[in-house]
Amino acid sequence: ISFFLSFVRVQVGLVYMFNLIVGTGALTMPKAFATAGWVVSLALISFLAFMSYMTTTFVIEAMAAANAQLRWKRREQEEVSNSDSSSDYSDDDVNIRGRSESVETRPILSVQRVGSTDHFDIVERVEMGQMASMFFNKVGVNMFYICLIVYLYGDLAIYAAAVPMSLMEVACGNHSCSAGGVKYNDTDPCWGPVSRKDAYRVFLAVFTLLLGPFTFFNAQKTKYLQILTSLMRWIAFTMMIILALIRIGKGHGEGHPQVAQLSGVPNLFGVCVYSFMCQHSLPSLITPISEKRRVGALLLADYVLILGFYSLLSFTAIFCFDSSLLRDMYTLNFTDNCDVLGVAFLRYFLGLFPVFTISTNFPIIAVTLRNNWKTLFHRDGGTYPWVVDRIVFPLITLVPPIIVAFCTHDLEALVGITGAYAGTGIQYIIPACLVYFSRRHLEPVVGRDAVNKHRSPFRHTFWVAFVVLWATFCLMFVTANIILTESKN
Repeated sequence: ISFFLSFVRVQVGLVYMFNLIVGTGALTMPKAFATAGWVVSLALISFLAFMSYMTTTFVIEAMAAANAQLRWKRREQEEVSNSDSSSDYSDDDVNIRGRSESVETRPILSVQRVGSTDHFDIVERVEMGQMASMFFNKVGVNMFYICLIVYLYGDLAIYAAAVPMSLMEVACGNHSCSAGGVKYNDTDPCWGPVSRKDAYRVFLAVFTLLLGPFTFFNAQKTKYLQILTSLMRWIAFTMMIILALIRIGKGHGEGHPQVAQLSGVPNLFGVCVYSFMCQHSLPSLITPISEKRRVGALLLADYVLILGFYSLLSFTAIFCFDSSLLRDMYTLNFTDNCDVLGVAFLRYFLGLFPVFTISTNFPIIAVTLRNNWKTLFHRDGGTYPWVVDRIVFPLITLVPPIIVAFCTHDLEALVGITGAYAGTGIQYIIPACLVYFSRRHLEPVVGRDAVNKHRSPFRHTFWVAFVVLWATFCLMFVTANIILTESKN
């Protein structure tokens, strides 16, 4: 029974990790694959999956180090309290081998060998912001929050554009059961004199009025919404893969993707980084798992499954549909193409799928961004005035992404830029810095002989440097490509 329960917990953890990573970014991946070429895309996504897995192990090692540090701080406080209550002796300086040594620098294993407690057990949830505060200096902490805030802004802009665009495509699309070969412009009519662009902005306004107010409150009790969202996600993705395979099997596939197109690589990079993003949510996911000794195998299995899933979704898409007709949001390729899907209800389900799933996540991301703004400007011992706390912070959270979504609904570009810049920081640079400085910070405290049982398989400093260099190279490459592209235009 114990083995069975352990197995079930591991399976549940695997599913949670899968659902955490596979999200909106996957819907923009088919077009990115078609733009970059299938060989280049397969090679790049495989490498980026490996890099994401590596930095995930970095975050878990840093979480274990943070738990060890918290235990040591409590031990230190207990010793000070006990010494103050029993004698005039102070713990601030301890005479060891004839010399004075600070409590801060005493190896934890030299003063705490009672019992078999593993100091690196991950039992407390330590968020990335708290880890940054523990291991970074003030500049590093501020840079972390700025990077996270920029990423969350990108997330909200993507969500704010995806929902109105999906509604606009369903409301203004071709419902005469065509072969799906029609491409529309924003200036094309939707309802009489109302253009598609105007319809998009109307839906954006409705979206803002309905979901924007949640930014001013706390999003709680979303368990059942998240379960429903996960169920709909599995149904939608499975449907799209099966429908594309059926069409290809019948010999009706229209796709003839290129082998390689280097001009599409920068955007593909951003899309892939965004689609493998999970590092900022790992503390909430890993901490509740009871059988943490299986976490390494769990992560590896998840990344292999997700890589296979992304590849299957993208390859069936680029061989099923003409590359020039692939939409930014892949679900929209099924809304007006009866050659692929003849059941009207299912076409509407796929067309509206992003509306339901994204709408449940928007308030959660918005509240998270609002709280991070508060943390960035936190004043020790002080509180914010009511107007600042309840009005200003929610407004600076909500208004910028809505403005971005009002100006553009190019989801591929939004996902690419968010992933390439803020995503690179969250997924590569911050985990590498966390694991590096956590090792340096704890070595004087726990001693050189202490072994972190959750340490990354990529424990050599070379891998940390490699991740930072890779991230720097990618940022330079993407920036140079954007500048060259703009100069040509």
